[in-house]
Amino acid sequence: MPKPFKIPQSVLVVIHTPALDVLLINRADAPDFWQSVTGAKDREDESFEDTAVREVAEETGIDCAAGELRDWDLENVYDIYPRWLHRYAPGVTRNTEHVFGLRVPAGTPVTLNPREHTAYRWLPWRQAADACFSPSNAEAILMLPDFQT
Repeated sequence: MPKPFKIPQSVLVVIHTPALDVLLINRADAPDFWQSVTGAKDREDESFEDTAVREVAEETGIDCAAGELRDWDLENVYDIYPRWLHRYAPGVTRNTEHVFGLRVPAGTPVTLNPREHTAYRWLPWRQAADACFSPSNAEAILMLPDFQT
């Protein structure tokens, strides 16, 4: 049975400590592509918040209940990278990404899903933004101080 097409609605979750150190994870399918947690809805009626909670747990092993998940009420619409277009239905070329922040205590353990990510690191927010391959991810990280009030 063929794998179903991805839904072009996803989340970006910037995981950070109170000191604004940001967790970045390295994609298994694209070495040196560092990013925050991202992931598509599993079904059309899945809420963005439920998607964020699920993706954080799947990709990092972090339970969002151990921190403070905050909906930033921001969305990015962007062209899907050509290398990943095959995952979407024919003709789908753009994705809508909903942005969240997740503040966790310093020292929060990370357990990566090895099928998705090969390494992780915590970096100060400006360095984390510089390390991201995705412009929308870098931009979200640069906004992090604005969401700490």
